[in-house]
Amino acid sequence: MSVPILYTLRQCPYAIRARLSLTLAELEFEQRDIDLRQKPAEMLDITQKGTVPLLVLENGDYIDESLEIMIWALNKNDPHNLLLSHTPHFFPEMLSLIARNDHKYISALEHYKADARYHNPEVPIYRKLCESFLTDLENRLSNHQYLMTDTLSLADYAILPFIRQFSHIERQWFRQAGYPNIKQWLSSLYQDPIFSKAMKKYPLWDNGRSTVTNKYNDLIMTN
Repeated sequence: MSVPILYTLRQCPYAIRARLSLTLAELEFEQRDIDLRQKPAEMLDITQKGTVPLLVLENGDYIDESLEIMIWALNKNDPHNLLLSHTPHFFPEMLSLIARNDHKYISALEHYKADARYHNPEVPIYRKLCESFLTDLENRLSNHQYLMTDTLSLADYAILPFIRQFSHIERQWFRQAGYPNIKQWLSSLYQDPIFSKAMKKYPLWDNGRSTVTNKYNDLIMTN
């Protein structure tokens, strides 16, 4: 293959991470949007794990963890300095914040999403657990424009899809809730053309007949 292939699902927050990072890194890649109920044989031939995102590299190796895809892409090319290479002491802190998102917050988020969907009485319990993380982010954003500093970083894009998901579970509740800094942060990132490009809807991939090759096309990133 001439470029990496990304198997993806449009609304999956992990897959959104992957698409954002490949776009931010200005890397050319082939995007294959799939239906997880009908996983393509070509994808399962790579790995039986059957989850997205799955990035297949030119040499046949693959990466099937979203954060690893992000770091791989930005190590290839980081034109916006999202790894904060000029201030390397921030990198462990970024990874620590992302780990809190991935290992504690997401667990509560999944419970919250399921309970809200089925109108279970535990909704406020798991929403409150999610809010403990949101409160930390709100406090961070009261000190600077983005999660780490006044410039965007890996942390912003790694955490964005999951705060977006939280805001969609009970939309009316979220609109009436506090978190003005988080809402401003979300709005700023949503308005960035990079986010629009990563969220563009494509037909489902069908054995090569609906392949989309994404190329960087002079998008301007909002800071």
